Amino acid sequence: MLIGYARVSSTSQSLDIQHEALAATGAEKIFSEKVSGRSTTDREQLALAMSFAREGDTLIVTRLDRLARSVGDLHRIIETLTAKGVAFKCLNQPGVDTDSSMGRLLIGVLGAVAAFEVDIRRERQMEGVRKAQAAGKYRGRPASIDPTKIKELKAGGMGAAAIAKQMGIGRASVYRALAA
Repeated sequence: MLIGYARVSSTSQSLDIQHEALAATGAEKIFSEKVSGRSTTDREQLALAMSFAREGDTLIVTRLDRLARSVGDLHRIIETLTAKGVAFKCLNQPGVDTDSSMGRLLIGVLGAVAAFEVDIRRERQMEGVRKAQAAGKYRGRPASIDPTKIKELKAGGMGAAAIAKQMGIGRASVYRALAA
């Protein structure tokens, strides 16, 4: 069975192109999500796709960076699939698969290039942030939690769970704000 996996990084992006390509290839089941690829944590659909896959199946993606952005994550995913007897193929990067020694080599090389690109992008971003800070134009993200409001609610007799629910934040955030 061909199992597709599609991912985009933000909710404003569309999965349609990836879905179409995976379906055109014959993917019988497609797992997709809108979440960052920097890490495999919090990627529920990837975990479901990997647990759904059985021996003899093939997991397919449109591009390697849809599966993983770090070499470590990529190798862990491939190792898990290989241990289950599940093959891997990448549609837009022919030859990137687990069916041959050359394919496995290409996975390693392209994974390293993807990780390098992420590092370079992060370095450029941080350089821009430092320049903006030096020019007084960057103040960071505005606070999303009002500690004063939390303390007022607490003084009014509300518990942490009720405050968290009312404000739409996590209980741990309430405790951090109260401790500050």
